[in-house]
Amino acid sequence: MTASRASLDLLYSDTEEELRSAVRALLADHCAPATVLARAESGRPHDPGLWRTLASGIGAAGLLVPEKLGGAGASHREAAVVLEELGRAVAPVPYLTGCVLATEILLGCDTAEAGDLLRELAAGRRVCVPALPLTQAPGAPLPQPLRDTGGGALTGTVTSVADATAADVLLVLADTGLHAVPAAGARLAPAVPLDLTRPLATVTLDGTPGTRLADPATARAAVAGALLSGAGLLASEQLGLAEWCLTETVAHVRVRHQFNRPVGSFQALKHRLARLWLDVASARAAARAAAEALATASPDAPLTVAVAQAYCSGVAVRAAEECVQLHGGIGMTWEHPAHLYLKRAKADSLALGTTGHHLGLVADFAELPAPA
Repeated sequence: MTASRASLDLLYSDTEEELRSAVRALLADHCAPATVLARAESGRPHDPGLWRTLASGIGAAGLLVPEKLGGAGASHREAAVVLEELGRAVAPVPYLTGCVLATEILLGCDTAEAGDLLRELAAGRRVCVPALPLTQAPGAPLPQPLRDTGGGALTGTVTSVADATAADVLLVLADTGLHAVPAAGARLAPAVPLDLTRPLATVTLDGTPGTRLADPATARAAVAGALLSGAGLLASEQLGLAEWCLTETVAHVRVRHQFNRPVGSFQALKHRLARLWLDVASARAAARAAAEALATASPDAPLTVAVAQAYCSGVAVRAAEECVQLHGGIGMTWEHPAHLYLKRAKADSLALGTTGHHLGLVADFAELPAPA
């Protein structure tokens, strides 16, 4: 057993529990299911007020930013706790894209310009979003970079960029390196996503000027590292989503009566919920292991992240499906929030790599190639 495996800590610290309480209380006040649904229906799902309080009031935006750059200097474990609570509330905020992926990319650049952006991001004054397809997976070839036509003027198109409509700055991978581009200078064409709480857009640049943050090699390494961290912490969002679905379903079958008895007393439903509980407990272990591996820069982090994504993705979808089905007719209505969780779970199952992609990574890392 290696030292990293021997010291693996899956428990939540007191600090992490305090952070969870603060985020959960905020979301309870500002992110009720009816509120999320109303914003999703409006076509403008992001809540700027909620984001300001979460980002600067609680300080969640700067968790992964070092203290010398104005951040909290925390670790991936704390960011994972925030994502658990955001998943539990299907909160329409650009945290995964803006405070995990963008932060990791900027940290990987290690330049003065990137440091300035990190200070703005940590303070909640700007939202930075990577101009990458949401489906871009760690370990997969990066998309064709945009063209720099000279002097940092970028031209090209990127599809399925998550949270681009909420961004102030886009981090664009070009043939000359990574560039920071004001979102106001890009042409955004909103798409119709399955998950209305995480909007997608096609980003088009046509000679749009940007500030160069890193050379091509550094930029690609920074993006690759950010995708690994993003996939690992996405498992915590999926965990929070699955936990909400399990909790709400158990509460419903306790009070829903049929044949003059609670439907939760039927043995067939007990078996389904018991299996789901075991799935969620296992997902918690996998998600926490990924967060711990990232926080400690474990050499096993790529394998641990791949295992977490391969497992948690399926658990979130199963939990949401059971939530819809075991709520009966009400679970099929637009007014009940179950469909929001099912859509987020389905969308997350494609984000940052499919289950099949991560299973392939697990096989490669474990040197267990698939049969020819």
